[in-house]
Parts: sequence; C-alpha cells; structure tokens
Amino acid sequence: WVVSDMECQAGCGVVPMRYEDKQYVHSLQWTIGLELMLLIEDPWRVFLTTDHPNGGPFTSYPHLLRLLMDRSFRQSMLETIHPRVAENSLLRELTREYTLDEVAIITRAAPARILGLHDRGRLSPGAIADVAVYPQRDNWEATFERASLVMKCGVEVVQDGVQLASMPDCQTLFAEPHYDGALMKQLAASVEQRLHVPWRSLEISPHEIQGLMRAGSAVSSSSFSPHPSSPRTSASGQVGSRTTEGAG
Repeated sequence: WVVSDMECQAGCGVVPMRYEDKQYVHSLQWTIGLELMLLIEDPWRVFLTTDHPNGGPFTSYPHLLRLLMDRSFRQSMLETIHPRVAENSLLRELTREYTLDEVAIITRAAPARILGLHDRGRLSPGAIADVAVYPQRDNWEATFERASLVMKCGVEVVQDGVQLASMPDCQTLFAEPHYDGALMKQLAASVEQRLHVPWRSLEISPHEIQGLMRAGSAVSSSSFSPHPSSPRTSASGQVGSRTTEGAG
C-alpha cells in the first residue's frame, strides 16, 4: 500500500484484511516471506518478526517456525495455496530446514546483538536470565505453542502454561547506534525536500521514550543494566528432554 497522508510516517495502522489461502496476492506474500528466510544463509543478520497485528500476530510464531524447520510440512502447505503461485515458487526446490540453534539465533541472539543489548539473548554466565523452556512434542509447532517455564529477569512468570502473579517491572529496551554526525545535515535536508515534513518530526526524543514506557525503566544499548535483583544465567543448553532458549 501507499502512505499518502501527510504526517503519516508510521504507516496506515491496522489493516482490516482476512488472508485467504487461494487468493493470488495473499499466496505471494506467504511464499515470498518463506523464500527470503530460507535463502538467507547467515542467521545472524535476520530477525524473525511479523507486522503484528497485520499479516501475522505473535501467536502465529509456532506455525511459522514449523514451516521453517519442517520441509515436508512446508510442502504440504504449499499445496493449499493458489496453484499458479505454488507452481512458480522456489519453495519446491528449497530443502533447507532451520535447526534449533538457528531458531534461537533469529529469535533471540541476533536481535539482541544487532541492537547492542549484549547482556540479553544468550544463555551464558553473566547474561540476564530471560529464559523459555519448551517440552519436546510431536512437531515443532506443538513444541513452541506452550512453554512449560518462562523466566523474566530471573523470576518465574509462567509455569506449566499458567501465568504466575509475580512479574518484574517492565523495561523498555532501545538502541543508541553510533553514526557519522557529519551526515545528519545532508540527510535532514534530503528528508525535508522529499517528504516535505520537518526533520525533527521524525525523531524520538528521550522524553518521548520515557512516555512510551508502561512501567519500570528505560534501558539503552549503550548503558544497559539488569533489573536490580536480576539473577543471571549460569548454564546453557538443554534440560533433560526439554528445549531451553533464551527469551531475550
């Protein structure tokens, strides 16, 4: 779609669209996303994310993960979409299946590293204990649908699929990347010439970041600090037959 309204830099909000398997454009959207994820060779350079609530809500992650990790399931789903899209899609030829390690990278480790949140997104000594534990089930979708244990900042917040009363204060995490300040004037002039909006209207000030917080504190990538009482992880890997991933 095209954003044509002035002062509408954030897009058009929630789109009232019901996706249909046999609809040509919807089938294209489905195949293009999967092809992109499967063709990217370096998982450290990609985030697994959806345009929530448009396109794919967060609750669709288990289904998407199974599509990436199970080629036979992916092929069976390919038969349910528009036949012309299925015929021309690269998905029939792509044999790659994401490993559990790669899933942990694209959902946890890579986003944390790219955003500069070095104390999160990993299971190793010194990291904040944000952990999710998934019992191994019949398929990957069933496995990721229901965590048996979720820890946030070292505090158990979900146990056996039930949310507990204890919940640490929320923290808003944001990145402060390094950049060449000399380019800012040139960039500002170009933006104002093309978009016809003030450059400052596109910036998010520290005051606005504070206003976005629901509770707790803001943590930047350049001055990250754990929750005051945050236990940190002391081990990594798998616990028995359960899949353990950093939830950061």
